[in-house]
Amino acid sequence: MGFVFYDTETTGTNTSFDQILQFAAIRTDDDLNEIDRFEIRCRLMPHIVPSPGALCVTRISMDQITDPALPSHYEMICEIKSKLAAWSPCIFTGWNTLGFDEHLLRQALYQSLHSPYLTNTGGNSRIDILKIAQAASVLVPDAIAVPIGDKGKPTFRLDRLAPANGFNHLNAHDALADVEATIHVARLIRDNAPGLWADAIRLADKASVAALLDAEPCFILTESFYNLPYQFALTKIGHEPGNAGTVLALNLAIDMDQLRAMTDEELAARLARSPKPVRRIRTNAAPTLQPSSEHGHFDGIAADDLRERALLIQADTEFCARLIRLSAKPDWPASEFVEEQIYSGFVSRADEHRMVEFHRTPWKDRPAIVGGFGDARLIALGRRLIYEHRPDLLPENSRAKIAAKIAERMVGGGNGKAAWTTIADAQAETVARMEQGNVNDADILAGVLRYLASRLPPPVEMAVLS
Repeated sequence: MGFVFYDTETTGTNTSFDQILQFAAIRTDDDLNEIDRFEIRCRLMPHIVPSPGALCVTRISMDQITDPALPSHYEMICEIKSKLAAWSPCIFTGWNTLGFDEHLLRQALYQSLHSPYLTNTGGNSRIDILKIAQAASVLVPDAIAVPIGDKGKPTFRLDRLAPANGFNHLNAHDALADVEATIHVARLIRDNAPGLWADAIRLADKASVAALLDAEPCFILTESFYNLPYQFALTKIGHEPGNAGTVLALNLAIDMDQLRAMTDEELAARLARSPKPVRRIRTNAAPTLQPSSEHGHFDGIAADDLRERALLIQADTEFCARLIRLSAKPDWPASEFVEEQIYSGFVSRADEHRMVEFHRTPWKDRPAIVGGFGDARLIALGRRLIYEHRPDLLPENSRAKIAAKIAERMVGGGNGKAAWTTIADAQAETVARMEQGNVNDADILAGVLRYLASRLPPPVEMAVLS
């Protein structure tokens, strides 16, 4: 089936409101030999204000991302979707892809009227080389060298870890160079920790994860938080209500008698406090799992004792049901912003067909398709795409409304701090960075200030927005 390693460079770190500026991917066979590669860049979307810090890291200038010769974001995403679909089925992976890049890719597909679930449907699955490297640092410590960062602690930053393991990473934070660095690290893990690598590939399949969790009364989960690895001996107690893809598992190191004796109010408070007794395991997110029998002893407890403890807990169905009920996540109010509505239900089959037709149809006929969507999210996103590419096709009142929304977003209209980067945010950050006197960033920051000044709404429009 092979792999697709990919990476993105973006306008910032907000996976809902920032955008991809550069996308790169390399397709390999099962043995990590390169078969094909793909790279593409796009220009800035009109409603996005880039983070000056992100541009300084990636060394991308405003002139580059406003170059009219570049494809639009929508045009780039259509190219990406076509290429990745042609390479499928495969295992999609990268460095922190499950924590960052995939969320940006899903948003980009969604906002471009494509299905956001390309990487985990149609026979595709995912792993994350960062997660595997972090697990290797605990399970097979000699597999890779983990450098010490500026704060005296181990760091898994790719621009530090890849060079520490023999990769000449002179062009760090370029998407294609980062993909090459990730493949280098993946090959080291495959060669030096073959068992861990094989487990990661096997557990890329959510059915294999579910089967292991059902078959093993006790298992060991390895996770990392802030670059520090943690391991937990767990037993499955059930599924998250309304989400069969998330397993709830109880930490066997916790005093169960103490939990049982608590009132519901006390138990709910304890379940919300770290270290959390109940952990969530997403079966489609390639968790690092091992049967407890592979450890012999874990945290001073024999594997047989852990297994016995797990079986006793699973037999107490009333206790398990109580834990599941009190672990339920609160229902958050729906967001008013279309970007944050990405997971607010699947689109209908009829709208799926309209989405396909949208991309096949000339721009002049797309407003009618958008008007036929039954899903309000798709209508909003479709009109925004038409406004960006062919505003003349929209009625004057629709153009005015979209223009006003873009202006309001850029200046951060409304109460409280905006969830995205506003012009004022970017100006303040740019000035602060200029005061630091880093000459390498001076040209990029000066370009940001010029761009921001050009994007400020005119005084009359500002008065309307206020």
